[in-house]
Amino acid sequence: MGIARRDLLKWGAGFGGAVALGGGLVLPTAAQAAARTTPRGLPTDGWMSRLDGNLSLLDLTIPGTHDSCCENPAYGTEWSHTQNWGIPQQLEEGVRFLDIRCNGLQGAPDELGIYHSDNYQHLRLQDVLDRCRSFLQARPGETVVMRLRNERSGGQALGDDEFMRRIGHYFDGLGYRDLFHLYGWPTLGAARGKVVLVADFANPWGLIGWSSGQNAYFDTQDAWQIGGIDPLGKKGQYIVAQFDKARLNPGRSTMFVNFLSYAGGYWPKDSSQRLMDRSIYPYLNARTQQSGRFGIVPMDFPDFHVNVLQMLIDQNVVRPGVHRVPAAGPR
Repeated sequence: MGIARRDLLKWGAGFGGAVALGGGLVLPTAAQAAARTTPRGLPTDGWMSRLDGNLSLLDLTIPGTHDSCCENPAYGTEWSHTQNWGIPQQLEEGVRFLDIRCNGLQGAPDELGIYHSDNYQHLRLQDVLDRCRSFLQARPGETVVMRLRNERSGGQALGDDEFMRRIGHYFDGLGYRDLFHLYGWPTLGAARGKVVLVADFANPWGLIGWSSGQNAYFDTQDAWQIGGIDPLGKKGQYIVAQFDKARLNPGRSTMFVNFLSYAGGYWPKDSSQRLMDRSIYPYLNARTQQSGRFGIVPMDFPDFHVNVLQMLIDQNVVRPGVHRVPAAGPR
């Protein structure tokens, strides 16, 4: 794989000072992480509050994380380790899209646990929701977009009806319904203080429906396994093409999504770094003065790529907004 396991573990062990490695890697000091602003002066913990509330979420660039809760390789392996920051720090650092994947939770017949495939991440869905609610109560000018997926894996896999029943229990039995915006892409003003729920599970409720390809709500690039002699080169081409597609089609009433993560037989840290150096950082760095939105951009290990994370945040103040309010989805 081109990298030793001891190096992977060393990378995730913490940082004593800011270190730059290649075009895409910046390791922050603790002081920098505590009170960070972007190069254009946006506070990472409150950047959305500086934007016009009349903007649709469709008109924004929204940095996110892939498999957002997979921060401990002990809960799986290094193959499934995708994050070093927990949810609270991700939100403080400017991440506004969370990729949350659930199976049933053994011994808790009404609850959902957070999983990567069949690996339990030692978090419950209510833990994630409570952390989002705490953040949004402290910073009511922000919003969080959450993909909530039925992972359907292992001994705790759930069928459609049971998964929906448990979601209903969270909405009404546990009192989380008011935390969510549920129907259609909102304006930023309407979404502030809320979690915009994206349903990656079967339901009859008319929620915003996820697609890993294209549907009425999404246009998604998520090529995570590619054949051929240079799969990372091809993945980089897909990423750049999706950035261009989003930037050059500002009037589209679908949300563009561009996953920067790649598996396909590579260590996640290794593939992430190579893609940043070869494709992502050069593309974004060349366009820091160009207007355009990029949509939702989930990544692995944003703590290793703080400059890319902040470039994405700053894209929201480079260009004028379209100020389009899309039609609500079906109810």
